[in-house]
Amino acid sequence: MRWDQMRESSSVEDQTGRSGAGLGRLSLGGIAVVVVIGLLLGKSPLEILGMVAQQQVHAPAAAPNAASQDPTAKQMVRHILGDTEATWQQIFAARGGQYQEPKLVYFSGAVQSACGSASAAMGPFYCPADQKVYIDLAFFQELSQRYAAPGDFAQAYVIAHEVGHHVQNLLGVSAQVHARQQQLSKTAANQLSVRLELQADCLAGVWGYSAAQRGLLDPNDLEEALQAANAIGDDTLQHSAGRAVVPDAFTHGTSAQRMTWFRRGMQAGDLNHCNTFDPQVIL
Repeated sequence: MRWDQMRESSSVEDQTGRSGAGLGRLSLGGIAVVVVIGLLLGKSPLEILGMVAQQQVHAPAAAPNAASQDPTAKQMVRHILGDTEATWQQIFAARGGQYQEPKLVYFSGAVQSACGSASAAMGPFYCPADQKVYIDLAFFQELSQRYAAPGDFAQAYVIAHEVGHHVQNLLGVSAQVHARQQQLSKTAANQLSVRLELQADCLAGVWGYSAAQRGLLDPNDLEEALQAANAIGDDTLQHSAGRAVVPDAFTHGTSAQRMTWFRRGMQAGDLNHCNTFDPQVIL
């Protein structure tokens, strides 16, 4: 991916030098246990963030991971974010709207967001309350080493997915889903969460299509993103943690579903092809 040819965003906050309210990091084994428990209980991403934070609240603050402060990784993310800004500005303008850029926050270990205290253990996340994407860049190291999904476009997929949640927030989709979830059973609410996450995957693909049309992608980039999508499917995460696969507890979608919807966005390049909430769409 030719990220150095993309526009660089200025909507970035660097909090890697802060202590993250004194929260330490769980071990990878501890992270897996908390994540899987959360998935099995049907927790939302932000609820799982809270679970990890509670497990770490009395832990000593860890030294910042060098990967969290990698200047090249920071520069790459700024360029990827800038390119998503240009893409969504164009798409919103074509629809007669105006795109409001999200902020992106680098942090190390843990961070305080408008959605509460959050640990880097849970990976990147989007907080609709402050319209910010949060990321500890050490996640990219784990994505490559722990989840066997290396490559700059795999990392770009992660950023574009979180930006996809911002797009959903601006369009009012997130609020509608969350309101509807309050009226449903846990299983039905989880199914809506899956559709929300798969739509964000598709929206990430819409950005990827735009980047490809401008000659910014390399031949193997799509495969890198699909490897990342495969690695973080609910079924794969549960299975890799040695747990039984529980479909009713899925909140993000299976590996196959995540790959399918990202590929759909990449092929169509059209927001209208990302309606995962269409009653005719069978997941």
